[in-house]
Amino acid sequence: MCGIIGYVGEKSAPSILLDGLRRLEYRGYDSSGMAVLHDGVLEVRKCAGRIENLRKLVASSKIEGNTGISHTRWATHGEPTDSNAHPHFDQSGKLALVHNGVIENYQELRTELIELDHTFKSDTDSEVLAQLIGRYYAEEENSTSLAARLTDAIKKALSRVTGTYGIAIAHADIPGLIMGARLGSPLVLGLGENEHFLASDVSAMITHTREAIYLNDGDLVTIRKNAFEISALSGGKADYEISEVELAEDAAEIGDYPHYMLKEIHEQPQALRDAMRGRLSKEDATAMLGGLQMTSRELREVDRIILTGCGTASHAAMVGEYLLESLARIPTEVEISSEFRYRNIPTDKNTLQFVISQSGETLDSLAALREGKRKGCRVLGIVNGIASTIARESDGGVYMHAGIEIGVAATKTFTSQVTILTLLSLLLGRIRHLSTTDGLELIAELEKIPEKIRTILDGADRIKEVAQRFSATESMLFMGRQFNYPIALEAALKMKEISYIQASGHASGELKHGVIALVSKETPSVFIAPDDAVYEKNVSNIEEVKARKGPIIGITTEGKTGLERICDEVLYIPSAPPPLTPLLSIVPLQLLSYYIAAERGCDVDKPRNLAKSVTVE
Repeated sequence: MCGIIGYVGEKSAPSILLDGLRRLEYRGYDSSGMAVLHDGVLEVRKCAGRIENLRKLVASSKIEGNTGISHTRWATHGEPTDSNAHPHFDQSGKLALVHNGVIENYQELRTELIELDHTFKSDTDSEVLAQLIGRYYAEEENSTSLAARLTDAIKKALSRVTGTYGIAIAHADIPGLIMGARLGSPLVLGLGENEHFLASDVSAMITHTREAIYLNDGDLVTIRKNAFEISALSGGKADYEISEVELAEDAAEIGDYPHYMLKEIHEQPQALRDAMRGRLSKEDATAMLGGLQMTSRELREVDRIILTGCGTASHAAMVGEYLLESLARIPTEVEISSEFRYRNIPTDKNTLQFVISQSGETLDSLAALREGKRKGCRVLGIVNGIASTIARESDGGVYMHAGIEIGVAATKTFTSQVTILTLLSLLLGRIRHLSTTDGLELIAELEKIPEKIRTILDGADRIKEVAQRFSATESMLFMGRQFNYPIALEAALKMKEISYIQASGHASGELKHGVIALVSKETPSVFIAPDDAVYEKNVSNIEEVKARKGPIIGITTEGKTGLERICDEVLYIPSAPPPLTPLLSIVPLQLLSYYIAAERGCDVDKPRNLAKSVTVE
């Protein structure tokens, strides 16, 4: 979950590293630091807190050099302190390392090194790796060069490690060189003219390069300003492919918005258009998803679908379950990725698994993908991260094309995931039983969704007023039925993530089965009750909360004014067929959570204890 950026070239490394860290801060912001090689000395600057703290530190105590590694941290082992910030050093002080991942057997290795008179300066698992590599480097005397000596030390140390890592290493004895390796944690090599980059995310270097190599697990990379080499940790050369970076330079800029989250909420109409672009065929009344790499005959043979994801992606998967079963009539189940990897779920040759992940690097989802493949399933991905690990390891899939998402709380990627799952349901439905008329009607309604979201965004001031009214609350309930039950879960997650309000999502029908005990004058209930087959059932549940004097916010379809009689506040969404209402109902709830968090003075884009890309278990 941490961010890494390394640079070798002719330019000033500190400024490039600071810019890269700024773009990576969504991956972790507990502490940050850098080590820059200059005149045979590794100069280090690191501190707890945001990257702005590091910038000030670097400005006040100048640091120079053309080779350096840097890191922004999301704490796993050890508190967010100056001493626990990366980079970490070996016993000699000449080897610096930054690390993303978890070394599971670090205590065992630490004890061994302490017995060999190593002194530790931090509580992290990462320092153990730096010390171990440094020890083997000191012991390696038969190598033909210092670079070969460091290579051998890295291989020997990593062979003893249990866990995950994406690392970058610099050594004072070897100017103009950085080495890196990955296992379960992303690492990208950026190619430039007389300069090279190493980063955990391509966004860190989009202002400097348009060519990148996405490293695979087990890769070891060496970069100099005018050369690079990729080999396998197990020995021999490694296969790689040079990819063109598709991100626009200003994609990660905030523009005129106060927060990235608000910007990304407002980007949803375009994100959904991009998700649908070129994928709807009115001639055949279906969706076209060539990335699945499956024929219509193969898709027709699918008799069971498993959707896996974490957090927001799991909620999108739940919407997908309703979509696939209602439109395609295929039995579908949702599995949280972290549970799936440890369960013995029965599958057969006609089971199709989808792994849903914004980044395409989510460790639990990657493990779920690999578990599905071990069981012989065809596993497809729905990801936003181009050339991400999940995209490369899956048997096919669909890119979301939502653009970069900086805000930790997912917004546009959620609606993009639901859109892709809608297209998938349309495709599978048309292969089975949906008529041409049904397909055309769904396409027509789906194409209207982006503009309908725009009308909701145009009414944001009204949502802001409601948020101000309820911003002081400390607990909230969210309830919905059918397609909008997952939306209740997602809305509660958004509220928890950025406002720190204790929020919970529930199926409205479960109100009487325990949830109603939480209803009080101090606990607002949000009901998602669009004009659908269960509208009256939702109204009955609202009446039950009203009878117990619980404040109520209703989300319903324009024209259904009946809720104004029993709700304290009502927010309206445009009319849409029930399968498409989740794409609309989530938008006012995203805005509600945003405005409540902003009113409470919370750091919306960088909520406490969270990071955007979860690459540790």
